[in-house]
Amino acid sequence: MNHYETVFILNPVLSETQIKETVKKFEDFLVSKGAEMISKEDWGLKKLAYPIQKKKSGFYHLFEFKAPAEAVAPFELEFRRDDSIMRYLTVSLDKYAVAWAEKRRERNKTSKN
Repeated sequence: MNHYETVFILNPVLSETQIKETVKKFEDFLVSKGAEMISKEDWGLKKLAYPIQKKKSGFYHLFEFKAPAEAVAPFELEFRRDDSIMRYLTVSLDKYAVAWAEKRRERNKTSKN
C-alpha cells in the first residue's frame, strides 16, 4: 500500500449538497478499491491563480489515503469523467512527506480547537 495525497478543485457553481455528494462519491470509490482514508480536508472556496473553464474560483478538497498502486489510475479516470471537477493532482508521498502531512494534521487539529 502506497501513501497518496490528492487535491481536487470543484466547480464554484455547485451547491453545498452537490459538493458533499461529489466528495462522498470519490471517497466511496477509493474505499471500494481497497484504499484506507487517512484524512480529508475541505479548504473551501478559493480564488484561482488563473481562470479554469472561465471560472475564477473553486472549492478545494484534499484526500490523504493509503491505496494499492493499481487503484490510482481508475480513481483519476473518475475525476476526468466528472464535469464538476475542474482540476486534480495525485502525488505519491515519501516518508518525509508523510511526516510533514502528520504535522499538518496535528496543527490543523489544534487550530480548530
